[in-house]
Formats: sequence, C-alpha cells, structure tokens
Amino acid sequence: MLTREENELLCRVGQGSPMGELMRRYWLPALATDEIGEPDAPPVRIRLLGEDLVAFRDTTGRVGILEEYCPHRRVSLWLGRNEENGLRCVYHGWKFDVAGTCVDQMNEPESFAHKVHITAYPAIELGGIVWTYMGPAEKQPPVPKFEFTQVPESHRVISRVWEECNWMQALEGGIDTSHAPIMHRALKVNASQPGIGPSTPFVRGAAPSLVVDATDYGYRYAGIRPLGDEGTYVRAYHFVMPFTQIRPSQFTRGGRTPADYRPTIAGHFWVPTDDDNCMVWNWHYSFGEEPLSEAERSMTGGGNSAEDVGVNFRKLRNRDNHWLIDRAAQKTETFTGILGINTQDHAVQESMGRIVDRSREHLGPADKAVIAARQLLLKAIETVEDGGDPRGTGASYYRLRAIERILPAETDWWQTMRDELDPEAAPVG
Repeated sequence: MLTREENELLCRVGQGSPMGELMRRYWLPALATDEIGEPDAPPVRIRLLGEDLVAFRDTTGRVGILEEYCPHRRVSLWLGRNEENGLRCVYHGWKFDVAGTCVDQMNEPESFAHKVHITAYPAIELGGIVWTYMGPAEKQPPVPKFEFTQVPESHRVISRVWEECNWMQALEGGIDTSHAPIMHRALKVNASQPGIGPSTPFVRGAAPSLVVDATDYGYRYAGIRPLGDEGTYVRAYHFVMPFTQIRPSQFTRGGRTPADYRPTIAGHFWVPTDDDNCMVWNWHYSFGEEPLSEAERSMTGGGNSAEDVGVNFRKLRNRDNHWLIDRAAQKTETFTGILGINTQDHAVQESMGRIVDRSREHLGPADKAVIAARQLLLKAIETVEDGGDPRGTGASYYRLRAIERILPAETDWWQTMRDELDPEAAPVG
C-alpha cells in the first residue's frame, strides 16, 4: 500500500504539482481530428490536467490550443469568432493566432497587441488525434508515433469516454490482468451481453503468475496461466509511461502459431482531465494487410458501442443511474450484470470514489503490475524534479505490440514471443 502522501503525489495533476509537472513532459491526446472541423469552424472546449483550453483550426488549417479565457477581461474564447487566421473574443474583439500572439484589438485606438500573449500549447495531428504538449519547450519529446497512428485509417478505430474518477485508479484497473477473466466473463456460451467466453483460455486458465520487466518506456508484463495438458496461456502487454496500455486483441483462427491469429491490437490512454476525472481513449487497429471489419469498427473497444456515450463523452450508463446494473443478468448472463466491458471497468473504479485512499489497501502478488507502475511514476517525479528526462519520452515504444499465445509448458515465453512483442527495447533495470 501507499502512504497518503504518496497517494497525493500520484493523483494531483494541476500546474505546479509534482505529477502535473511529470505529465506535462509527454504529448497528450487532446481531441479527435474530426472534432475540430474545417478551417474557421467553431472552437472546441477541452480540459487537460486541470486547465481549461480551447482548440481551433485556423484559415490555413493550422491547429491552435489556447487557454480558454481571454487575457483582457477573462471572457471564454469558446464564444469567439474563428476568422482570418485567429480566434477573436466577442467581448472587445481581441484576436489571437495559433501561437497565442495577440494580433488585433478592436476596442483600442492605439493597439498594444504586441505586448499581449495568451498561453498556447503546440499541437500536432497524428493518427486521427490532435495531440498537445504542455511542458517546457526545451524538453519536448519526439512525436507519439504509436503503431496505430501509422496504419491506414481503414485499419484503426478510436473513441473516447469520460470516466468520473482520478486517472490513477482508472490506469490501475487497465493494467491489472488478473481481474479481467473474472469481472468481464460471460457466464455461458452465447450470452446475450458482451463478455469473455467461458471456453476461452483467458477464463479456463488458472490464476496468473505475473512477470514485469522494466524498460526505458515503462515496462512489459505478462500474465502466465497454466492450462493443464494444453500448456500455458501467456497474455503479454506493455505499459508506456505515463498512462498508456497496449493489450492483446488477437482473434484466434483455431490454431496456435502466429499465422493462426488475427493481427489486431488494442490499447488505452487514461488522460487526466483534472484531479477527479479522466478521459479514457480506446483504440483498436490491424497491423496486417486486412483492414478492420465493419463489426470491429462498430465497437469502440472493450465491448462497448459508440451508442453507449452521450453528451460530453459521458457514459449513458453512469454513476448517477448505478451503471444500469441488471441483477437478473448478473445471475445468468455476465459476472457483473453491467452491459459493456469498458462500463464494467468504469463502474468498479468510479465506485471507489473520486480519489481512492490507497493507504487502506491490502495488495497481493496479483497486483505486481500495479505496484510496478506506482514505483515507476514516483521515481519519474523525482527524475523530473532533479532536471532529468523520465521514462517514455524517447521513441522506443513505436514498434511495440501486445500478443497472446498458448505455449507448451515450461517454454521460455519471452524468447518465443519477443520478436512479435518488442524487437528493439531491452530491460534497463
């Protein structure tokens, strides 16, 4: 368990907080490219790390991400006019370009625009996402070229949903492999609700032994489950600092060799909105020649469809309506009685409260990956405070893939799967 002081360090992300300063050393997913519209379209509100921001695409197509409030009288620039390569406040006509420079002041007979600047963050478009960097310019890392950002659009699907709790407990749920075949299982074959089937090796396997190997991007980890005479089921993942999980999403074609698996991978970003909320990005992609099918594209990841999300990316099944838990379905269809795997995750994580008190936990060996993530993040805070570069700010995660396999018992899983998982990065301690 953590002390209350350590818990505060991990959870608070505002400007000047230790975790907030760490988070600002990475590129952050801000919004989807298609949300920002055409040049001179209306601006879009976003909130990241406790900061209220607006994004807009200017006349030439450049994306700007600015502090939401005009430095004149603090009016929201979301009300503003997006025109002629700038966002103009409707109150007094002060106008700002994508770099945050004031370029016009309609109410001033003698302009002093050259003296006025609003906070602006660099933005890039990559893989259907607008990313922003909120840290020191001299520490800006390489662009976030996860493999899913490099495949054709037909090969990927991306969505996001608001989770009403601190980012850390959401992340910890995502990287916890031991809960998945328990909480997410369907109770019978062909259940009426999404779930991990009882015939899958994920459910049939025994409780996992966890292996966690630190790398320069975070760590790779695997849950290793005995399957009796069948061998061993190995489900291998990656945690990329500070909030990314890459997870297996292969759909078996009936065999056990790499050629028998559908070459798809999924993942999540748990991006802090503020101390009490986060935005969960879900992505799923095919790295082979075959694009995602329509059925795969219709799912936003984790057994939830696009229709499950309402206004402001809030779940239709949420804490206010108790996630629409169905006690009858809990007895006969799924382990939780909550529709949708992602919603199941959010329900248990939100049920802990906005920020869970980790000083009251009782952890075990199955929490090895969670413990390792906490340690890496606390160490990264110290690294940034000492002027260094934290893990995950390089480019070694670009080619990572997450893989699951059934292997003969006693097989060295890492040597067998390493070329598929991670051909470049090596353990660093």
